[in-house]
Amino acid sequence: MSTKQDDELAQERLVELAAEFYDQFAAGEVPHMDIPTRTKSNIVFDEESKVWVYGDRTSTRSANSVRGARKLLKAAYAIEFLVNQLEESRSSTLRELYYLSESWDNEEAQFNSQDESNQLIEDLEIVSKVTREDFHMRPEESGATLMGPLELREQTRRGEREIHCQKDVGEGGYQIPNNPDTIDFLDHDIDFVLCVETGGMRDRLVENGFDEEYNCLVVHLKGQPARATRRITKRLHDELSLPVVVFTDGDPWSYRIYGSVAYGSIKSAHLSEYLATPEARFVGIQPEDIVEYDLPTDPLADSDVNALESELEDPRFQTDYWTEQIELQLDLEKKAEQQALASRGLDFVTDTYLPERLSTMGVL
Repeated sequence: MSTKQDDELAQERLVELAAEFYDQFAAGEVPHMDIPTRTKSNIVFDEESKVWVYGDRTSTRSANSVRGARKLLKAAYAIEFLVNQLEESRSSTLRELYYLSESWDNEEAQFNSQDESNQLIEDLEIVSKVTREDFHMRPEESGATLMGPLELREQTRRGEREIHCQKDVGEGGYQIPNNPDTIDFLDHDIDFVLCVETGGMRDRLVENGFDEEYNCLVVHLKGQPARATRRITKRLHDELSLPVVVFTDGDPWSYRIYGSVAYGSIKSAHLSEYLATPEARFVGIQPEDIVEYDLPTDPLADSDVNALESELEDPRFQTDYWTEQIELQLDLEKKAEQQALASRGLDFVTDTYLPERLSTMGVL
C-alpha cells in the first residue's frame, strides 16, 4: 500500500537533495548531481535479484557549464513543485508538469519539451531512490487491464471499493490504476498470469472464455507495458506465488516487450527490482512456429534486422534459446503477429496453441 509514510519519505528525500545543492554552494563547490549512465553498455546482471540494473558508470549534471546550470535550475524548481504537491496531497501528470513549468517565474527553468521534463523526473527518482508514483506523478492513463478470477480492494479518493475482476467488470476488464501499490489482493482462483501484447488477442482470449476455462488472469499489456502494468504483474507473482507467462507477436520489438516484463528496461533499470519479474517466461510467437504452423508472415524490414542483431548482443537475451530463435528468424527473414494464428481458425489459439505450449512448459 502507498501510505502517508511513503509521501513523507518522498518529501524528505527531495528536500535532502535540494539541501545538497545548497551545501555544495556553501562549501564553494560547483553544484552537481551524479546519475548512472543509461545505456546498454552500463547494465549488469544482479545475481541476487536476477534482474538487470545499472552498473558503476555515471554521468554528471554540473553547473560548470551554462547547459548544466540550466539542468540543475530546472531540477530545483521541479523539486519545489513536487514538495508542495506532496504537502497538499495533490497529484499531476507528466504532461501537466511540462506545461506547469511555463508559469514558473524564471524562464530558464521552463522545460523545452516533455521529453526533458520526463527525463528530469527519472533523474530525481534515481538520486532520491523514490519512485515517481510516490512523488504523486503519473503518466497519461495506459488503459491496461486485468480479466480473471481475482478479488481485490482498491483505494480511491472516494474511499475503498472491492472488485472481482470477472464478476464485477464488463468485457473490457478491470483497469489497472497508475499506482498498483494502492491495491490489496483479497482472494483468487488464479493458476497462472498471462500477459498479452495486443488488444485483439486479449479480446479473443476473453471471448473464447480462456480466463474461465484455465483459471487464468489475462493482463493486457497494450504494447510496451506501462510501469503500473509491470508492477502489478510482479506483485501477482511475488505475493501470490503465481507463474507469469508473456504472449506476444513474433518480432524483435515484441521480444523487447517480454524483456521489459522479465528483466526490466534500460530506461528504467534503476527500478528493475521494483518492476521486473525475472521468473516470467515467453509463450509468444516463435520463429519456429512460423515454420511449424505455416503462419502468414511479413518480411523483416531493415529496422527489424538491425533490432534482431542488436538483441543478439543484448544481455537480456544471452541464452541458448534466444540465440537459436533470433538466428532462425534472421535466416527466415520473416515475422508474424500473434493474431496470425487465426489462419487456423478463431479457436486455434485457445484450443490448441496455448494449451500445448503451456503444457510443454509445465504451466498447465
